[in-house]
Amino acid sequence: MTEETPGFEQEPDLPTEQPQHGQQAQDGPAEQAGPAGPAGGGAAQPAGPAEEAGPEDRPADDGAVVALTAQLDQARTALHERTQDLQRLQAEFSNYRRRVERDRIAVREIAVANALTELLPVLDDIGRARDHGELVGGFKSVAESLETVVAKMGLQQFGKEGEPFDPTVHEALMHSYSPDVTETTCVQILQPGYRIGERTIRPARVGVAEPQPGAQPGQPAQPDGERQADTAADEESGGPEQG
Repeated sequence: MTEETPGFEQEPDLPTEQPQHGQQAQDGPAEQAGPAGPAGGGAAQPAGPAEEAGPEDRPADDGAVVALTAQLDQARTALHERTQDLQRLQAEFSNYRRRVERDRIAVREIAVANALTELLPVLDDIGRARDHGELVGGFKSVAESLETVVAKMGLQQFGKEGEPFDPTVHEALMHSYSPDVTETTCVQILQPGYRIGERTIRPARVGVAEPQPGAQPGQPAQPDGERQADTAADEESGGPEQG
């Protein structure tokens, strides 16, 4: 048996593990690629504050809003102008239609008045024949038919004895004084007048009488014959009685 020398115990030398070449080649690139972040199929990480819209992008958005607002105002202005133009054209067209209708009616009245004016002498002859009792037989039927037709066309006869004299519709051909009237009056109708609506195509030709000069209003003047008879009676009786 050998004697053991007292002292420190020596640990047996263990062989140091040397990394294999293949394992080092595999671990190296993985450790180097680790800090670089995911590549390929790794999960996507949320974008950092650097990717959000910064204050420098807001002026561009405000400018676009201002431009759109200006275009909208222009469109509204154009719409208002076109609306006013349309309303003005509509009013002008309405006025044109009324003017054309008024002119059409006026032209029709003028044409009818010209045609009826040529028939007035015929109507005068019919009136004189009726006054003399000569409107008989077939001539009477024709005359009445003609008067009916002209009445349908709007012809109206006017002018009667006893109506006040109106210089706008009467034409005085004779003048006299009368104690029986208190104003200028038509006492004789020489030729009747005719009108169409408010248009006078021929005035009535009349004889007029005015009140007797010096007569009191409302009291008829005494005729000359009665005045002379009263004077002769007073002379025969010695004059009027005195109280």
